[in-house]
Amino acid sequence: MAPVRASPAAPSLKSRLSGHRVRVGALALVSAVAYAVLGLVKLATFRATTFDLVIVDQAVRNYAAFRPPYIPVRGVFSDRGMDYVQLADHFSPIYALLSPFYWIHDGPETLIVAQAVLFAAAIPVLWRYTRRVLGVAPAYLVSLAYALSWPVAQAVAFDVHEAMFVPLLTAIMIERYHAGRTLPALLAMLGLLLVKEDMGLMVAGVGLCLIVMGDRWRGVLCAIFGVGGVLLARGLVTSVFGGDAKDYWAYGHLGDDLPGAILGIVRDPLAALLLPFSEEAKVDTLLLLAWPTLMLCLLSPLSLAALPHVLVRMLSDRSQWWQADFQYSAFTVIILFCAGVDGLARLLRWAKRSDDISLKLAWSAAACAVALTLVPKFSLDQLYHPAFYTEPKAAAAAEAASKVPSGATVEAVNSVGPNLTSRTTVLLWTAKSHGAPWVVADTARWEFPFGSTDEQLEVVGRLQADGYTKVFERDGYVVLRRDWTASS
Repeated sequence: MAPVRASPAAPSLKSRLSGHRVRVGALALVSAVAYAVLGLVKLATFRATTFDLVIVDQAVRNYAAFRPPYIPVRGVFSDRGMDYVQLADHFSPIYALLSPFYWIHDGPETLIVAQAVLFAAAIPVLWRYTRRVLGVAPAYLVSLAYALSWPVAQAVAFDVHEAMFVPLLTAIMIERYHAGRTLPALLAMLGLLLVKEDMGLMVAGVGLCLIVMGDRWRGVLCAIFGVGGVLLARGLVTSVFGGDAKDYWAYGHLGDDLPGAILGIVRDPLAALLLPFSEEAKVDTLLLLAWPTLMLCLLSPLSLAALPHVLVRMLSDRSQWWQADFQYSAFTVIILFCAGVDGLARLLRWAKRSDDISLKLAWSAAACAVALTLVPKFSLDQLYHPAFYTEPKAAAAAEAASKVPSGATVEAVNSVGPNLTSRTTVLLWTAKSHGAPWVVADTARWEFPFGSTDEQLEVVGRLQADGYTKVFERDGYVVLRRDWTASS
């Protein structure tokens, strides 16, 4: 029998797939580097913040040492002590997955790089989903649009947060379900419940999406599981670890608790319906969430998965949750991009033009163009401005930090804490002294949680009167050491 010859098309197909892997991998790698540079430069130039970088750093360091995830910086700030655990603040046990990397490098730099890699890791999964739905060229354009997207930019520019895990998990969940692989999709969805106590709402949104798509039994189970997960995490788990479910209750205008808020909505449903549009910042954020897909995400039931998380933000009384700043929009960015891809496919089917590659390319190119036009308005813009890489006060801040000995407990100003956390126990410097042996203040500019520089100067003077000695002062930075002999 003559040997079977390989089809000439087989090597070509394999070669093409290999080429795509290289190109998509290169896009993910470049994106991860850009995200990491943004965070590392801010850390090196004393523009990272204690709240929240030090909080996460302390938790992961303790996980790495096989200790409970104590976060003394948050516990002392809330008057709950040095042994306050991260699980009482936010139910985010998924942070434990980062602990092995602290065996390689013990410091907040590890978290910044890990966050960059996790955000970029969603790119190949998004590419695969988009290629299957729209084709190869649109997949590259949509992946680039995500890499440049403003929600990712804002997240990587503000310390590190549990949001880093969500784009990858949601991308896997959507892509694997679409591929008919329900088990990996289910595992990714369950992983969301380990990210934060309110991620059950997203799981419930997934359930609603499945119901609308006709997968009713799975949808009902997901909705029940999601709502149950939220109630369990907020009502029981956080309190078991010493937290309080009211810590992040931001709906006092609706009711004192969840039942009260539901009752308030039932009493005045019209007011509740209008509440997400009651502020200009809310409307701006809602438009910005949908605009990267040219609003086509609204044509897909996939958007229902993002709806509960978006509503929770818009119904709250905390303005920082409404705005396009910080990390909050990164929770839903992948869902909305996938919804945009699905929305276009549905629109083309309705128009009986499913095979029109030109329309697919046009929309994908437009989505990429939108992402590019938004870059100058958000944090990735800093990367190509030389001024971003310098900070006039950085040298003084570094010298001030160097005065604090390793192993000490220090109350540090918000912007200096991240640069001390790898070798000291950092507490946030506030108007209320906690008697730490060392204090690092910045009296030349406003820093959270102070109201003004004058208030900081007043506190420094009070500490000196209480027995602290000034050992360093430059460019507004003041380092104080407690003189135990004098104070006693």
